[in-house]
Amino acid sequence: MKNRNATEQAIDRAELVNAVGLHARPSVRLTQLAKTFECRVEIALSADGPWVDAKSPVKVMRVKAPRGAVLHVRTSGPGAGAAAKALMTLIRGGFGDETVQPADLRHG
Repeated sequence: MKNRNATEQAIDRAELVNAVGLHARPSVRLTQLAKTFECRVEIALSADGPWVDAKSPVKVMRVKAPRGAVLHVRTSGPGAGAAAKALMTLIRGGFGDETVQPADLRHG
């Protein structure tokens, strides 16, 4: 029997692979995606926090995580699993921006 009071939760993390990290354009993309979900969506640079509301453009832009930083995502509420999966796809895909691989850094 399912516990109706149980809240769906998901936690994941991904390295920022896009050239600029979490700055203006990637922050907006992350916020726009987070707002499409009913659940609570938070991000942090550490599993211990501090956690930031990913639906707030101002708060997300204040994180200012550079390329190579690990971004932690925590979701809770209806659709938390789907939200975490979608955010991980966005982050791991470099927010649709050009990504820099370690080999690229040696040449240029």
